Amino acid sequence: MAMQNGETAQARPHSIALTDRRQLSITGVEDVSCFNEQIVVLQTPLGTLTVTGAALNVSQLDLEDGRVALEGEVDALEYTGGRKKGVLGRLFR
Repeated sequence: MAMQNGETAQARPHSIALTDRRQLSITGVEDVSCFNEQIVVLQTPLGTLTVTGAALNVSQLDLEDGRVALEGEVDALEYTGGRKKGVLGRLFR
């Protein structure tokens, strides 16, 4: 996403849909840090999202649209870090 004079990147809406702990759909993904069959680490506008489980498989990856779909046995979803704060977030601490 190219930025022009003074423009800032808009954070994409972030959502998670988990079906039967076997299918996970995530939007608003900015980057995939790492993935294997036990862990998937994603960068989102709300912080780092770590998905742990077994037999995890990335079935869809579209970073241009910010979409990731996973299949496998999902055991946990954990956020670390925090929401990126803009000017208003810093003013109203």
